Amino acid sequence: MRLGIKSSDEFIQLLNNKNESIQKLFLEKMKELTRTVTVKGMLGDSTIAEQNTFDPILVQEYFKKIIKNLPDWVSRDISITNNEDLRRIFVKFELKEGNYLLSCHMSIQFHVLLFYKPDNKVIEYQKELAEIIDKTKNTETKLAEDSDQYILEKLKEIGYKDLEHKDLFQVFYENDDLRDKIYKEIEGKSESNVQDLLKRKKQLFNELDNLLMEIYQTTSVLIDDSKLVTGEEGCLCSFDLEHFKNNVKEGMFDPKKIPVRVKEKLSERLDEFIKIMKL
Repeated sequence: MRLGIKSSDEFIQLLNNKNESIQKLFLEKMKELTRTVTVKGMLGDSTIAEQNTFDPILVQEYFKKIIKNLPDWVSRDISITNNEDLRRIFVKFELKEGNYLLSCHMSIQFHVLLFYKPDNKVIEYQKELAEIIDKTKNTETKLAEDSDQYILEKLKEIGYKDLEHKDLFQVFYENDDLRDKIYKEIEGKSESNVQDLLKRKKQLFNELDNLLMEIYQTTSVLIDDSKLVTGEEGCLCSFDLEHFKNNVKEGMFDPKKIPVRVKEKLSERLDEFIKIMKL
């Protein structure tokens, strides 16, 4: 049973009110932690643009604080998902009272944009990279074609007959030593200046990667599970109450059958959350 669900039961209504209070406190805290600062980032065409970003580390530290102050709750480690430009930081808690399990899911979802640091090295590396690509584009194509033909000839010399280009992967997959030997011979056949340029090109790509900076953007609104799954920005704070029957969890049950003592403990557990959220 997801707290917040409409119910005529007085106890569920009580839990719903506490759940609403926790959500409001959580949203206020997320607004505070995701307060943005303005930074300058460089686009691929060397244009400088101002962007607003926040620090996700602050959210992680806040989740750690909650974990620390709720020792009776079982919590999993803080998790971070990274799906291309979409990222999520979340934590889950659960606690059992009698035959009832109270669980909580807190998360924030945000987008990540990549910019270069406003550093002149970016322009220098891009310029050098463009020159290398211009010098080697024809050479690389010819080298690839010549290499494939050379490989076929070498394999035929050692007994591989009737091979085609599409067969090379299978042969090399099955024989690592042969693959390494032929590749070394190919490297020896290529001109040293071309080898140096190709190595430098790879190095420049790595240098540019090191000059990338991440910009984090989100919206300070509460979202539900469906919006979380579809990739919307925002934060989520939800509580579920489940009943154990014969060691099987049930989401639907009669709240009137919850023992009075268990009701008191469940209410106290949500009060603990409210207290922690106010710290």
